[in-house]
Amino acid sequence: MKLHTQLQNQRPFSIWLISSIAVLFGMVTIKAGGAVLFFDGPAREAAGNYVQFVVGANFIMGFFYILAGIGIWLQKPCSLRIVAFLTSAILTVYAALGIHILMGRLYEMETVYVMAFRSLVWISIYISLRKISKF
Repeated sequence: MKLHTQLQNQRPFSIWLISSIAVLFGMVTIKAGGAVLFFDGPAREAAGNYVQFVVGANFIMGFFYILAGIGIWLQKPCSLRIVAFLTSAILTVYAALGIHILMGRLYEMETVYVMAFRSLVWISIYISLRKISKF
């Protein structure tokens, strides 16, 4: 009976994978964004004409990525809402970046690519959670 209970309590691989991606994404986002926002050095120089509101918003969202990953791991009902909020926030920042570009302001093409990747990752996480979630 004890073994049966342990097997029931194990998380599916999909939950493990999605939560790991979310936490890792959050840690990388915080590290990269923090290096650009708070330190004069190689990261800021490499960022070139970075768009401060994009880097700042992503830095803050990095903490919520980790929170979402923990919630997914614990299979908390609020996790899907957090992921939906994050996905919406990312797409809003991406749209604001588009407006920034259309206004002729400075930016790096890498920012456009990174935001596209970020959007794709979080849309995928949201869709995956919707398919597998029981919460």
